[in-house]
Formats: sequence, C-alpha cells, structure tokens
Amino acid sequence: MVEVVLLGSAQDGGVPQVGCDCCIDLEQRYPVSIGLTDADGGKHLFEATRHLGDQLRIWGCNSVDSVFLTHAHIGHVDGLGLFGKETMAAKGVNLYCSKMMLDLIERTPHWSTLLSDGVFIPRVASVYQLPGVIVEAIEVPHRDELSDMHAYLIKAEKTLLFLPDHDTWQETLRGHDLRAWLNHFEVDIALIDGTFYSADELKHRDQSKVPHPPVEQTLQMLGERREGDGEVVFIHLNHTNPLCRDATPVTELGWKVGKEGMSFNLS
Repeated sequence: MVEVVLLGSAQDGGVPQVGCDCCIDLEQRYPVSIGLTDADGGKHLFEATRHLGDQLRIWGCNSVDSVFLTHAHIGHVDGLGLFGKETMAAKGVNLYCSKMMLDLIERTPHWSTLLSDGVFIPRVASVYQLPGVIVEAIEVPHRDELSDMHAYLIKAEKTLLFLPDHDTWQETLRGHDLRAWLNHFEVDIALIDGTFYSADELKHRDQSKVPHPPVEQTLQMLGERREGDGEVVFIHLNHTNPLCRDATPVTELGWKVGKEGMSFNLS
C-alpha cells in the first residue's frame, strides 16, 4: 500500500513556538513533515526537522530509506544532523533535493560532513521513481535567500501534492485558476500552505517579509467543496493562526486542517 502520513502540521517554529506566550495553551504541533511508504514498504521522509524522533514514532518506524527536501528554511532542514554519527549513525540514505539545495549542503561544514561520511547519498533530478510511486519536483516561488523551493507531486493510483510553502498564488499559478491548476496536475489530495489565516495576522512584525498566501484568500479561490472535488488540507500553520484553535472556517466549506497522524492512502 502506498500511503502518506502527516508527521508535522506547523510552521518552522512549531506550536507552541519558543519565545511566545500567546500559544502556550495550544496542543502541540511539530514543524511540517510527511512520511511516504512505497509499494515495497520503503520509508521516505519529506523534510528533516528537529523533532525527527517524535515524528518517526508517529510513523511507527525508527529509520528511513530516503529524505526529500523542499528548501533550506531552518524548520525544514534543522534535523539533518540527527542522521549523523552523534545520533542515528545512518548510512546510505538517499537525499533528494534541488541542485541549489545540494550546493548549500556542500558549502555548509556540518552538513557536508554527512555527505563525506556516507550518511546521505545525494540524488538531484526532477522526477524520482520509487516502488509503485513517482515523485515529481515542481519549482514554486518562495523566499530564496539560501535555496530555491520545490513542491512535490507524489503519484501512485492517486496523486498527492505537498506544497508547504510558497509566496503568493499569483506567482505560483501564473494566471491560472487554482482549481484548474490542481486539475491540471490531477491532484486528489493537496497538502497546502496555510501559514497565516489573514494578511494582517502578525501584529508586531512586517508580514510582507514572510509572504505566504493567507488561508482566507485560498478559501475564497476554492469556494465550497463540491461533489467530485479532491481533498485540500491546510498545513504549515503559524502559532498565531486561529485555525490552531478552531478549524471551523475551513471545515464548514468541506476542506480540512492538517493534524499529526492523518493518513492518506494513494493506492
């Protein structure tokens, strides 16, 4: 069975977020990550967070065959070192990422050691064939101070889109309608960026410097779920996002808010 499990539903800082009192009472959410089980039982992790141990327990395993990275922002990659000799002492784990992301890893001493020690075997391509499933990387616009950003299409009998980050729908869709864009890629399940609920959510910070499409806008573009529609699940929630407390604005339209342990059968 080809299956994806949601291992983390929060933005890079997790929930509650360090240094913030406003979210101290919220149920814990880990930084965004998913786990893919291929048709032969192989385990493939998307994003390497500092909560790797907790997330592998959610998944019911203690090792992985490969790691896919979307981009270089800290919450998505700060668990890479846990694969090294100080912790897991892994060997021969396939590392799937873009050329720009690999260049950064090779230039970063702590990470480059993981390559020279054989912890990770880098694989750079746009399409990856796994047993019973194809994973396709799609470049999308997102702050590229350190690397580019790629969403992933995970294709088996059903197709799942993993799009935890991007800047704006206008740039990502390039003039296309959101529903038409999802239909073009034949997406059955879309795990998409739900970082902020509204465009003015951050009260003490310039939100334009951390662009993400607000959930309000995405819901307006989607409208109510209709018969024959696939699933849309909002992930990568910031600790300020009211959906961490109440998912009603999303669920009343027929869509979902991600939570750790959610599973999606693609076969």
